[in-house]
Amino acid sequence: MPIILRWLLRQGPANPIAVRLVQNASRRSKHMYIRAAYLAVLIVVLLWVLLLGTKAGALDYQRLAQAGAGAFTNIAYLQIGLICLLAPVFMGGAIAQEASPRTWDILLTTPLTASEIVLGNLFGRLFFVLALLFCSLPLFALTQYFGGVPGSAIFASYLVAGSAALLVGSVAISLAVSRLVGKRAFFTFFIAIITYLGATIAIDFGLRNANQGASGGKGVTLMTALNPFLALTALLNPSTYPTASEGSQTGLQAWLLETPVQTWCIGSILLSALFIGVSTLTVRSGGLQSFGTDDSGLSLWQRMLGSKSAGGEEGEGRHRAPRHVWHNPIAWREAASRNSQPSKIIARWIFIASGFLGGAGVVWAYHTHIIQSAGDFQFVLLSVLLIELIGISVVGINTAASAISKEREDGTLDLILTTPITARAYLMGKLRGLIAYLLPLLSVPLGTLAMACLYVIVGGFGRDDAATALEVTKTVNSVPAQLPLLLPEAALLAPFVVIPFIAFCIMVGLQWSLKSRGILGSVVGTVGVVGAIAGVVGLCGWSASPSLPGLGPVLGCLSPVSFLLLVLDPGERLGQTLNSFGLSGSRLTLALGSLVCLAVHAGICYGILNNMVRTFDMTVRKLAGNK
Repeated sequence: MPIILRWLLRQGPANPIAVRLVQNASRRSKHMYIRAAYLAVLIVVLLWVLLLGTKAGALDYQRLAQAGAGAFTNIAYLQIGLICLLAPVFMGGAIAQEASPRTWDILLTTPLTASEIVLGNLFGRLFFVLALLFCSLPLFALTQYFGGVPGSAIFASYLVAGSAALLVGSVAISLAVSRLVGKRAFFTFFIAIITYLGATIAIDFGLRNANQGASGGKGVTLMTALNPFLALTALLNPSTYPTASEGSQTGLQAWLLETPVQTWCIGSILLSALFIGVSTLTVRSGGLQSFGTDDSGLSLWQRMLGSKSAGGEEGEGRHRAPRHVWHNPIAWREAASRNSQPSKIIARWIFIASGFLGGAGVVWAYHTHIIQSAGDFQFVLLSVLLIELIGISVVGINTAASAISKEREDGTLDLILTTPITARAYLMGKLRGLIAYLLPLLSVPLGTLAMACLYVIVGGFGRDDAATALEVTKTVNSVPAQLPLLLPEAALLAPFVVIPFIAFCIMVGLQWSLKSRGILGSVVGTVGVVGAIAGVVGLCGWSASPSLPGLGPVLGCLSPVSFLLLVLDPGERLGQTLNSFGLSGSRLTLALGSLVCLAVHAGICYGILNNMVRTFDMTVRKLAGNK
């Protein structure tokens, strides 16, 4: 066998690390269930869209082609979304497992080269993501029987999804190689991806509404080539989302506006190569963690983030003033210990300050006519609130899902069980402490919503066109009526919806953390349960709120997303409730719905808590010794 071919095989298919990862993971039932669920979702969506598109009595070739094109478009978007959700899950193992110094100590003693270590981890974990893509290829091929779907569009959509998976995988491997992160960084990695995708889509929408896109202002923007969903939109909808004409732009804008799909694919591959190259150069030198290490064993990055030396926090012979502990010491420990490091304190205040400034900036932009229409203001405000709430929910899930698992792994739980603290006091302390830890973060979206409500209450701070800017016209009982831009009481009702939902996320995270053997398993399980329940409830509330009078808004309040849609766009989302009960009755219905939301989530949390208390001893004994 030629040397160059042998070298190439060692980097990829014949790489020992890649072979080990593929063989071991292929035996796990969890991966089989993920692949089966992935294909099942795509098949159901494809059949559903085809049935809806071909339900007419008389069908011709044109209608069949339109149904095939619509089905292909829907499953292409769904596939990109599933890949963006599943790729961090598959690649998260690299962050969680290889972040352990002991794992690296063993790995670096092998005769594997630096490139084989990095590429083996990348290809071994990326194999399952690419396998998901290829296993769905027959479904996409079926759409060509109906016509309207060119083969080049199918392969181009696969290239967009594959580039996204490659970029996510390269970033995950780089985080693992750097040794700067720990096991819980997987969740930060996951939410960073979701936040980036949502932020770029919102910016793209704002640019197009401001007529700053290509082809007359409604085409592609500078964000299109930076987001796989937007790149896929430019590929599949060239008429409604056109690119700039060839030769109309120069320099970097020519790449971003004229060929956004190619720019996304090529840029993702080049950026992935850069991450892999840096990881290859630093993997055997200790990663970025060893950069600038001083005599105390702390690196430059650790000193900047306020890490403690081996000597401890106070040093030898120094006295620390006593601290006031709450009645429940577990609650105090959860709330206080997570803000004990300067890095966490700084990050916390940066989030709070930037969140309030961003919320005030949205209101100011609407007041100064930068955001011109009421619909644009509602969309921008909704996007900001959703990004903040999703980020806080993810932080809550992350901390809750690792609260007990981490203590089991480091042996802290064994020490706590020797104290007089009961199981109920322990779990209640976890819940109370985590809610107290998240309340300052929750003040950001709640405060942003309060600023918008205050702007409506005071009449736009003397705005000249306040009569038209702060009201929308809606037909109620066949009579045009003026409704507020957003309901002013939203700031008072939001805590009854948001805080109980966060408590529900925390309780689910604690339950998975109690019964899971490791942090990664508890985090992934919590994400799956909360995502499924919140998604189903949110979709039910979203579809029921405009069509069911009275009951619809109550169901809509069970999810923070559907609740925000109700209060930010009452003229559209209240629908039949407005026609049946009027504006005053609809407001009372929303207030009732928020109280129902509080009661429902409180009942669920109480039920989960009682079940955890009842099975606490058995579960702890069952998992005793697992670290």
